[in-house]
Amino acid sequence: MRILGIDPGTAITGYGVIEKKGRGGIHIAHGCITTNKDATKERRLLLLERGMAVLFKQYKPDVVAVESLYFFKNLKTALPVSEARGVILLTVAKHKVPLYEFTPPQVKMSVTGYGRAEKKQMQKMVQLHLKLESLPKPDDAADALAVALACSSFMRS
Repeated sequence: MRILGIDPGTAITGYGVIEKKGRGGIHIAHGCITTNKDATKERRLLLLERGMAVLFKQYKPDVVAVESLYFFKNLKTALPVSEARGVILLTVAKHKVPLYEFTPPQVKMSVTGYGRAEKKQMQKMVQLHLKLESLPKPDDAADALAVALACSSFMRS
């Protein structure tokens, strides 16, 4: 089963693709969909939708896991992330693929065993779980791989 993990954002949306195997997964790909900060909001959302469509075409996921908006410190950043999540959820619905959502503490708990793990701990555990030669980069893609791993773990239980 192929899982596409998504860490939503307007400027940078991380993605991670794994193949579910046993208790974990096999790394397929990871990266980011980026948009130009000088583009209009609607143009950035359109580019995000196009990037998501490419991911579906290229990787053909059976399941999509998205990090949910858990809390925010700044309404100015929370609204654009919510808009990006809307585009992502719409794209998933168009492709008729099951969707799972996980909060950051759920992802951290699943991947590290500790719901308040630091970013470096998460990256190291993702590296170990997926047997990667180096820490996954950039952070957004590493987070997306962690979301995919959390989904794999959730589907196992």
